[in-house]
Amino acid sequence: MDKKILAAGMQKGFVGVVVAYFLAIALGILAGIWENHYLMIVVQFISTVFIRLFKFLSIPIICVSIISSLSTLSQNNESAKIFRHTIFYTLSTTILAACVAASLYVLFTPANVAVTGTAPDISNKLGSHSYLDYVESIVPDNFITPFQTANVLSVLLIAAAVGIAIAKMPRDSKNQDLMITFFKASQDVLFTLVNWLIVVLPIGIFAFVASLAQEVSHGVSLGGLGTYFALVISANLIQMFIVIPAFLMFKGFNPIKVAKGMLPALALAFFSKSSAATLPVTMRCAQQNLGEKPQVAQFVLPMCTTINMNGCAAFIFLTVVYLMQNAGLDIHPGVIVAWIFIATLAAIGNAGVPMGCFFLSASLLASMNVPILLMGVILPFYAVVDMIETSLNVWSDSSVSAMVDKDMKELDAVMRSEERRVGKECRSRWSPYH
Repeated sequence: MDKKILAAGMQKGFVGVVVAYFLAIALGILAGIWENHYLMIVVQFISTVFIRLFKFLSIPIICVSIISSLSTLSQNNESAKIFRHTIFYTLSTTILAACVAASLYVLFTPANVAVTGTAPDISNKLGSHSYLDYVESIVPDNFITPFQTANVLSVLLIAAAVGIAIAKMPRDSKNQDLMITFFKASQDVLFTLVNWLIVVLPIGIFAFVASLAQEVSHGVSLGGLGTYFALVISANLIQMFIVIPAFLMFKGFNPIKVAKGMLPALALAFFSKSSAATLPVTMRCAQQNLGEKPQVAQFVLPMCTTINMNGCAAFIFLTVVYLMQNAGLDIHPGVIVAWIFIATLAAIGNAGVPMGCFFLSASLLASMNVPILLMGVILPFYAVVDMIETSLNVWSDSSVSAMVDKDMKELDAVMRSEERRVGKECRSRWSPYH
């Protein structure tokens, strides 16, 4: 009876959340279309505040979660198993995303576009930096700057180093126990803050939707880039609605139930355009709505936020190959295969921040001396593409975490079954009636 009451309460709570989100979206659309000057000032203020708050929480959560998970490596082998399974699913989904993009490009190769001098020039935003300079910037030169600049990959490196260092301390020593306890307690504090923020999340969604509605209401002409944008969006949607659900179904999940549990995180990802900023909500949904083990969700999701970029892999492949084609370069099968792997690796090296894929693609092109003036034409439309990409990335992160969690639970069940079998054999062997 208690379980039925609890289930009914959870169902009512979910319905209330959905109603609040849809109400926020509806009001946001109306506000964006109305475009009242003073209202839009308030909307911009609210959206900026929410993004800042999520960034404020996401960086410490990434750091603390990775440290907490890696620091226990010396105490059990579960963290190592979680890491291996995470890498396997991450690489599999990201490579498939690039393959889907490559297949669409081969089937529906977009026509070249004549770029005029009126296109915005983004080269000044890139400077003279190559992709190697970008990789070099990931390596921290001090402990504080990566946290101040929200450099997610640098924070990940620091967290991994600290976590492994704690794991290598004398096992069960006072200092090791103290450090592990400190970071686990820090996690509890951060998730309490996340719970407070989620209570007022519909206000933030209202502001995000209003800002988007205002941009869309102005309208822009796609011209000859229509096929290119159709391919980018189609690649993301195929990955989102076919490839990832196929992974889940293969592992015995109902994709609709998983999506339902992750709805708050997916909605925030769409409007915030940042998988890193969405991370606190993603982790909360995975643990509370999907019932994932904390040690799995708190390790897998921060890692996936930095390396599992399905949408980014598809965008990098299509954008780089299309601009190379537009520059007159020969796109033969060898180039396509090579860029499937390059796009995958580049996506893994991308931070989950707004427009990260856009500037990473531009950096790759600039490092090859490919003209990037066309990126200025793509720029006005990238906001919508970025929303879909971020939703796909968070959906993929959530699915990877769910699959890893199931793998760990199955391994635990096998181990318990084996322990019971061995115990039964020992008891029968030592029985006086044997």
